[in-house]
Amino acid sequence: MNTAYDGLLHELQKQGAYLLNKAQTEQLVNIVLQPKKGGGHEVNKKWVGKDAARILETIGVHVPDTCRLAICEVPADHPFVLVEQMMPVLPIVRCQSFEQAVEDAVVAEHGNRHTASIFSKDVDHMTRFARVIETTIYVKNSATKAGVGIGGEGHCTMTIAGPTGEGITCAKSFCRRRCMLAEGGLRII
Repeated sequence: MNTAYDGLLHELQKQGAYLLNKAQTEQLVNIVLQPKKGGGHEVNKKWVGKDAARILETIGVHVPDTCRLAICEVPADHPFVLVEQMMPVLPIVRCQSFEQAVEDAVVAEHGNRHTASIFSKDVDHMTRFARVIETTIYVKNSATKAGVGIGGEGHCTMTIAGPTGEGITCAKSFCRRRCMLAEGGLRII
């Protein structure tokens, strides 16, 4: 699994992502997240939806405006993993096994049952993860937005609410879960 991990980091950087070191990661935590009453962190709304280049400037990192993503290597219990950010900072967790990756993903999803994705060619892994994560939108081998029809199968429609309030279908085609597989092969909606 380390080969896949290292390959992912390499490809993300090749596409223009900026890899933060540990010190930069912790600096960024203190800017884009804030302490939450009762412990932990919550997102600093001032930074939601901002460009990666603008966010990185706050810690003295200057990247081209074309840099769309900051990535960081962190443990599974890091605030960037556990807090929904809505900004272009992607935490990446190194796992020793598929089983550990599933366990960590379930913890990070907090039982919201909203959206999950997996990138795999192993149908058994895709199936096992789907059964454990139980999200309304489950995307395999594509961006999660494909689960609502953006660049994926079906129509983009947001009229009937899922468990968190956002919609995923219209009344005519209502379903509790939407499952989308990209990159050829089987497609389930």
